[in-house]
Amino acid sequence: MIPGGGQPNMQQLLQQAQKMQQDLAAAQEELARTPVEGSAGGGLVKATVTGAGELQGLVIDPKAVDPEDTETLADLVVAAVRDANNAAQELQQQKLGPLAQGIGGIPGLPF
Repeated sequence: MIPGGGQPNMQQLLQQAQKMQQDLAAAQEELARTPVEGSAGGGLVKATVTGAGELQGLVIDPKAVDPEDTETLADLVVAAVRDANNAAQELQQQKLGPLAQGIGGIPGLPF
């Protein structure tokens, strides 16, 4: 990796680390802006979260509302939010996974 087998250029390593940190911050910002949807009950309840996992919206189809059975509705809401969060985690892995691997690949850095 190092031409001639010499010591790594610390300035170059620091520049690489700074670039990766900037790329990571940009990816995190993009995740915070990216909506991800999850659903339950065949689409009766839909939850929207950001790619960072923040709940942004919840849509409940009137057919899912039964005043005699609020437990099922609550279960559907939890399932829809969980589904959306799972999708957000997958998006995080896609966006941040390669960056985190790159940071860990720089010798001398404690990542």
